[in-house]
Amino acid sequence: MARITQILARLLTWWNGQTLGTQFFTWRKGVRVGEDDQGNAYYQTRDGKRRWVIFNGESEASRISPDWHGWLHHTWDEAPTDKPLRHKDWEKPHIENLTGTPLAYAPEGSLRRKNPVERRDYEAWQPE
Repeated sequence: MARITQILARLLTWWNGQTLGTQFFTWRKGVRVGEDDQGNAYYQTRDGKRRWVIFNGESEASRISPDWHGWLHHTWDEAPTDKPLRHKDWEKPHIENLTGTPLAYAPEGSLRRKNPVERRDYEAWQPE
């Protein structure tokens, strides 16, 4: 039963890895170019006209690093595995978009913080 559920999920969903259509297309026409530190695999057609990524887990576009993003969108021809980009010493490492997760940014005074700071810059309106 679990195997049938996995097959149906791959047929009908795209957000958890690849669909069977993508797997078949990749098998027929794809050439593996490389893999990033998160385990996402990058492919292109033999003629190099189409490029795509198969996510390792949830399909979330912000998990693609700027290096691979540029290659996917034909900003540069060489993949980061062949010609790594030079990074500045002030650049921070790439992290995915954390919005909607417990690790999302919450400014000081936000109710989402574990210990919100008491605000003294306003008084809440009270109906009479």
